[in-house]
Amino acid sequence: QVQLVESGGGLVQAGGSLRLSCVASGSTFSRYYWGWFRQPPGKVREFVARIGVSGSSQAYADFVKGRFTISRDNAKNTVSLQMHSLKPEDTAVYYCAAATFASSQAQHYDYWGQGTQVTVSS
Repeated sequence: QVQLVESGGGLVQAGGSLRLSCVASGSTFSRYYWGWFRQPPGKVREFVARIGVSGSSQAYADFVKGRFTISRDNAKNTVSLQMHSLKPEDTAVYYCAAATFASSQAQHYDYWGQGTQVTVSS
């Protein structure tokens, strides 16, 4: 069982930056592929970014390319999402998740955090 705890969300003005972190319990962190998803108000959950086991492979949704960066620190059991140039449409609850293979589909992720709210004001 893997437990995930996200932090770093908050209220920021458009154009600002936030860094989300997700700390995982257990000793198997390094074996998992990690992803960030978000759920905007009234919308379905959507893929944001994912990172491979070694950290060298990353993928991003088109709407965050060039603005968001996903990273992982296997020694600290932490996966992060650095967000720059935030827009009001980035407002959502952001979730980290763990999977046993690379995927951009939520149904392939086995473990989920509780979510952290990001609100971007215009």
